[in-house]
Amino acid sequence: MIRTLLRLAVFLGSAAIGLLVAMLLVDEMTVSWTSFLWVVIIFAVLQSVLAPFIAKVATNKAPALTGAAGLASTLIALMVTAWISGLSISGGPGTWLIVAVIVWLATMIATLLLPALIIDRKIKKARSGNQPA
Repeated sequence: MIRTLLRLAVFLGSAAIGLLVAMLLVDEMTVSWTSFLWVVIIFAVLQSVLAPFIAKVATNKAPALTGAAGLASTLIALMVTAWISGLSISGGPGTWLIVAVIVWLATMIATLLLPALIIDRKIKKARSGNQPA
């Protein structure tokens, strides 16, 4: 149960970081602060459903494209999120691709680093709790 909650926290946190980094770097991407939480939740749910599906299809139908499955699922999740929420990306296909790459990279890095930060924080907390006064 705790592992599931930690995975959920990491997944939502990495989605939030990815979208926030893209918002800061790309002027054509806007999300109101009042709808940011919903955008993150919608994007994270879509990404969690699309990524394994696209990876499986790519592996079965076009193995050479398996590496691009994460980027493709990010782009599709962004498109659907923009369609049903407060996310707005103006500009042409180039802007959408740039946003997708930024979100994909930032999310990937955050997914790698957040568990280490959470575990390190828990270890430090446990050690400080075991220290004699």
